[in-house]
Amino acid sequence: MDSLITAAARALATGDALGALNYIALRDDPPALALRGIAMAQLGDLSRAKILLRRAARSFGPRQAVARARCAVAEAEIALVSRDLNWPVKALDTAHEALARHGDLANAAHARYLTIRHLLLIGHLDQAERLIEDFDPSPLPTASRAAYELAVAGIAIRRLRTSIARAALARAERAARQARIASLAAEVENAAHVLDTPAARLIARGEVRILRLDDIEALLGSKALVVDACRRVVCHSGKVISLETRPILFALARALAEAWPGDVSRAALLARAFRAKHVDESHRARRVEVGRLRKALSAAAGIDATKEGFALVPRRARDVAVLAPPTDEAHATVLALLADGETWSSSALALALGASQRTVQRALDDLTANGKVQAIGRGRARRWMTPPVPGFPTTLLLPAALPVG
Repeated sequence: MDSLITAAARALATGDALGALNYIALRDDPPALALRGIAMAQLGDLSRAKILLRRAARSFGPRQAVARARCAVAEAEIALVSRDLNWPVKALDTAHEALARHGDLANAAHARYLTIRHLLLIGHLDQAERLIEDFDPSPLPTASRAAYELAVAGIAIRRLRTSIARAALARAERAARQARIASLAAEVENAAHVLDTPAARLIARGEVRILRLDDIEALLGSKALVVDACRRVVCHSGKVISLETRPILFALARALAEAWPGDVSRAALLARAFRAKHVDESHRARRVEVGRLRKALSAAAGIDATKEGFALVPRRARDVAVLAPPTDEAHATVLALLADGETWSSSALALALGASQRTVQRALDDLTANGKVQAIGRGRARRWMTPPVPGFPTTLLLPAALPVG
């Protein structure tokens, strides 16, 4: 490797993309193309970066497997940054194996970190945690070590393990300072703010209170019966009852929990469940939903009939609370993902949320019409983005926030 390529690589390692381009901007040999691609990615021109990296990968000879694998890893990182979650993960696994086989442990570790980050984005936390358990981050350079700790913190935050998240963010901050990359330090700082920002509303006994993540962790670890409107689950004593696919039952459960220790009239309960202004005979005929809810919650609570309607009766819990999003914003789960400030395609949003692309598209149309998100590009290149909404932390609305058992 010649001196200009070496100097450009060192500049890129410190985040100096313009300095790197000064060395190799006019060169078209494969190593220069690859470094130019990485430089364009650091400058934000992701489309140009992908073109350059693919040209470099094609230009490397059959005996240069390590160079081609490095290009694949760089392209995978660009795909994650641009939220192209349909990028073939198998290609990243192949690159990881090639790098590890040839002794390039630093880039092999970086490839594994990217796989963990991809799993985190699409909400596959169990798989991400299994990879972390077997992952040795020591070969990573300082900047990548900070990014890895951010991924560890991201998983811990979604699991509501705030002490683990704080420790990981502290390690990320130290690594970012050592790397002396301002953008990385800013990313770590922004991630740390999530732990100290209001994250949800607590509704209990007719009162509303704002909670931070550590408050939520303490609430879910208490003896209270918690109806979680962020993830549509009911939690008690470490057990989780999911009602995510049963919206009517969840609406009934939330209404009963908000009224506890009082009851809810039959008319109000039916109107809440079916969102109807006037209750008719067709709604009354569906009182069977209360029986279905009683069966679903049998391990945690009973539902007793009263003179006016129904009341929730916890079996062992001393208190009942509703955990609600910080705002009743429509399409809050879509906004939760868009709040990271990156540009997302509708297919990537659908993959991350586990919803159909058409459902996500309808939500994006509504949000665009209300001026809450904006579209960039056209056709298959169309992306949506929004700046983070002040006062609207979204950790609990992200996919796979809690394991259901």
